[in-house]
Amino acid sequence: MSARRALLADLDGVLLDSAAGVRTALAATATCATGRRVTPADLPTDALIRPRTDVLADLGVSDPDTAFVRWWDGALAAAPSRLFPGVVEGLRSLREAGTAIAIVTLQHRDRLPWLLPPELHELLDAVITPQHAAPKPSPDAPRAALAVLDVPPHNALMLGDAPSDMASALAAGVLPLAAAWGWHRCEALYDAGASVVLDDPREIGLGLLRRLAPRPGG
Repeated sequence: MSARRALLADLDGVLLDSAAGVRTALAATATCATGRRVTPADLPTDALIRPRTDVLADLGVSDPDTAFVRWWDGALAAAPSRLFPGVVEGLRSLREAGTAIAIVTLQHRDRLPWLLPPELHELLDAVITPQHAAPKPSPDAPRAALAVLDVPPHNALMLGDAPSDMASALAAGVLPLAAAWGWHRCEALYDAGASVVLDDPREIGLGLLRRLAPRPGG
């Protein structure tokens, strides 16, 4: 069995600081669907952690499913997003040490060409979307990533910012780590089974590997 190690990571709220972009895209989609101006300030406080169509319905969109299909991708593509500070440097240090890196995301695979910054994309060994495997909290997505990477579950970490990330990692036999800078409260992440909650994205790096059990014979 392979002794290689792997980091699996969620994208939004963990590597990519897209909160403002998602809120802007929700407001823009609602504006297009209703014909009246909707701003991010009009969104409910929990807009980031609820289904997008539910939020659109709360904003007065009569057919949120159709509105989402028609306007969401264009609105999100035009909205601001950036990588969190330290992400590229931390992932590069892991990659140079021989650690495999994969993203496990709920984003549609068709969005990846314009959603993934080039400096992040070049560090990745795999990207798993709902088009590749059943989405989180199912364990299928992390298992699919590990199959591509040829890494056993006990040699892998999974970093996410949602309870569904923790549930998915645990069900796949992967050590669950949580990001306090994401979209969910730390208490909810611990309750969902997080082994530890990291405080800052600059903690992504070689230090994470110390949380894995020692390799057999190592």
